[in-house]
Amino acid sequence: MLIQTPECKADLAKGPAFDALIEDISSRALEFRENRRITKDIIEKFQEIGVYRALVARQFGGMEVSPMSFLELIERIGWADASAGWVASFGVSATYLVALPLETLKKLYANGPDIVFAGAIFPAQPVQVKNDHFVVKGRWPFASGCTGASFIGVGIAVADEECGLPRTAVLPATDVTIDETWNTIGLSGTGSHDVVVSDVEVAPEWTFIRGGASSLDLPLYRYPSLCFAAQVLSVVGLGCAQRAIDEVVKMAAGRKSITGAPTMADRAQVQAAVGEVSAQLSAARAAFYGVTAEAWDVLSDGGTVTEDLANRIRLAATHAAQTCAEVARTCFALGGIAAVHKDHILARCLQDCVVVAQHAFMGRGNYEAAGRVMLGRGGRPGYP
Repeated sequence: MLIQTPECKADLAKGPAFDALIEDISSRALEFRENRRITKDIIEKFQEIGVYRALVARQFGGMEVSPMSFLELIERIGWADASAGWVASFGVSATYLVALPLETLKKLYANGPDIVFAGAIFPAQPVQVKNDHFVVKGRWPFASGCTGASFIGVGIAVADEECGLPRTAVLPATDVTIDETWNTIGLSGTGSHDVVVSDVEVAPEWTFIRGGASSLDLPLYRYPSLCFAAQVLSVVGLGCAQRAIDEVVKMAAGRKSITGAPTMADRAQVQAAVGEVSAQLSAARAAFYGVTAEAWDVLSDGGTVTEDLANRIRLAATHAAQTCAEVARTCFALGGIAAVHKDHILARCLQDCVVVAQHAFMGRGNYEAAGRVMLGRGGRPGYP
């Protein structure tokens, strides 16, 4: 049976403040898209409702909510706007920042648990050593949410280190230059720009192996961090695809054809398509949360997530993202010619869900990686 503390049961995705935030995000989605970032006031509201402290250890003032609670929170935000959900998802950073030494964590959270962290890991840039510090320099793309972050992590390559996972250097945002390169068809508001660092010295204790061992022995931090990193992104697609279905249902109720055809809701092909995509999304969502609950049950009982279970988490995350892209594509087609306008909600849902499914963590190549594990042919670095 699943064992949860009251903190693990915390439902952050409820209450008047959260409902008001969802309404605000939904009404301003085009603003985020145009500006290519989530605005500072929304980041501050994320901090207020607990997005960034949700997965922080209670000893640092955090909440230690369960993985399911955090995923459901991001799904709801993703329903309002996928870019906002994507940026909020990086509250997951707390689960791999715990690979920092304990004394470093105390300094990181000295002023409270609501740290906004963004990262760009690849390509890992080689570093030199000077005065026992790493000299970090280079450029890293895809730093989602960097415009609102207080700390930024970048991937570094340390000579003779061969653990198979990237090392990340943690720097104050003031030590990083943002080059605003992000200009995409989907997830446009994530601010996933390039970040540039020029010869900044970073102490080794401010670096960690992403996916490495945690400094805190708690069930939450034994949940496979790279699996969780994939899940918090694919769950944005679940929210966005559900939004697409909801919009089609709302549109169909009163939309008539200019050619005199029956109202959209009265057309057999529309009825069949809505039923089919709803079933597809529900099945993908059930598999996604089912395997999450299974893993959390194991960890709460003091067990360890096996390679097989971790593989199934990654497989469910991949399947969810790919299914959401197909669902959004069908909903876009149901929208007819109206949906081709670039600001139409169905066009945006399609673009956002397709970009989620393009991410390396959830791309179709992960089916092959999952099959390799299942067939006993090993995995690949960073998987699962």
